[in-house]
Amino acid sequence: MSISVWIVNLVVLAVVLEADLGHKKITRFRLIRPLVLAAAVAAFYIGGIVGSGTSLWLELGGVGAGIVLGLAASALMRAYADADRKPWSMAGPAYAALWIVVVGARLWFGYASDHSLRIPVGTWMFLHHVTTAVMVDAFIFMAIAMVLTRTASLFVRSRALRGSPPVTSATTNETTPSPASHQERPAA
Repeated sequence: MSISVWIVNLVVLAVVLEADLGHKKITRFRLIRPLVLAAAVAAFYIGGIVGSGTSLWLELGGVGAGIVLGLAASALMRAYADADRKPWSMAGPAYAALWIVVVGARLWFGYASDHSLRIPVGTWMFLHHVTTAVMVDAFIFMAIAMVLTRTASLFVRSRALRGSPPVTSATTNETTPSPASHQERPAA
């Protein structure tokens, strides 16, 4: 497995975790950045889509797995509106753990498929005439689908929040204050 695969996976992981961990405002830039990253990754690292056989199914499986994992990541991220009805999100350790496990598994699988025929992965690849390049493409498709699914979910949820009432405290039923709500307003 080439160093470029490690770089792609680690860059995707760093960008996603930096963008999502903690309380983060959902902005246009935050939604566009993963699209640019996905386009750059696709342009530089995907060798080409295979049109038939086991390789095509692996690439489609990568996309399907990415969509499922992107939905799982989205489920671990809370979206809410502040007092000004601006959308925010909150992601914590479970969200980070999912991304770290997925990226780690992709890297291990890529390494294992490239370095040993004695393990089941290498044997399966040999018997089904699957090259390491196809595996890399399938993993990149998976990474892109996961990022795009997470971004689409965040976009849909942020749009739905724009018209919703702000988050309320369960005990006091008061709205969450914003910095602007502390300023005095002139009497009408």
